[in-house]
Amino acid sequence: MIGIFDSGIGGLTVARQVMQQLPGFSILYMGDTARTPYGTKGPETIIRYALEDARFLIEHGAQILIVACNTMSAVALTELRSRFSVPIFDVVRPAAEEAARVSFKKRVGVIGTRATVNSKIYHTLIREINQDTEVFSVACPLFVPLVEEGWINTDVTRRVASTYLTPLKLKQIDTLILGCTHYPFIRGAIGGHMGRGVRLVDSSEAVVRHLKSYLDAHPAFTDQLQKGNRHEFYLTDIAPHHEELASRFLGNRVNFRRAELEPKPERHVK
Repeated sequence: MIGIFDSGIGGLTVARQVMQQLPGFSILYMGDTARTPYGTKGPETIIRYALEDARFLIEHGAQILIVACNTMSAVALTELRSRFSVPIFDVVRPAAEEAARVSFKKRVGVIGTRATVNSKIYHTLIREINQDTEVFSVACPLFVPLVEEGWINTDVTRRVASTYLTPLKLKQIDTLILGCTHYPFIRGAIGGHMGRGVRLVDSSEAVVRHLKSYLDAHPAFTDQLQKGNRHEFYLTDIAPHHEELASRFLGNRVNFRRAELEPKPERHVK
């Protein structure tokens, strides 16, 4: 199974991309809605939560992991890969590579949580790929709770988007990285403010394209992955609107199960 984990329901954007780009593979999803958002927390807490999330998925049958959270990808990826031996994919590097490739003015904007923006991970990666590219970042901490509450197409969300994004628009960027997997839920509000001249790079789409290339290059491993459409969805806290929002977004009925995360002594898990 392909395991996908996020701080909340934002990682469903990655799950949808797996369904579209890799049909026939089973998905095991876990969203830590009881402790979201991660982006306002310190590095030690983010790492501890990420390890608990990953362990839950592996112990429930995940053979490969997608860290469907830019905050965890920016802060906890090294620790995750040192603790667990399954292939682990992050959403940051694929999005950075795509943005560096498609930006013709070499002016890239990044929006994300405070933890992601403060890590400067996108600045570092994009400048490694093309040192002539200018990168401008803005933290958007209210976007995640707006999505978690299901406020997808509201005047409030559009006003918040305008407040956050106007400084980037004034920088005359031509490419904007949606540096949080929650953000594609409100792509309309983001794109509507930035205008048609700004290309949006969705980290959810980018990471699944990266995973698809990996699977194509490793047929022996791919053959071991569980096939079929047996998708399982877990949340650490289930609110009434979560299933409605997820079902509408994925186009299929979603029934969430409750995930119980129990801290355990760290060890390598295969």
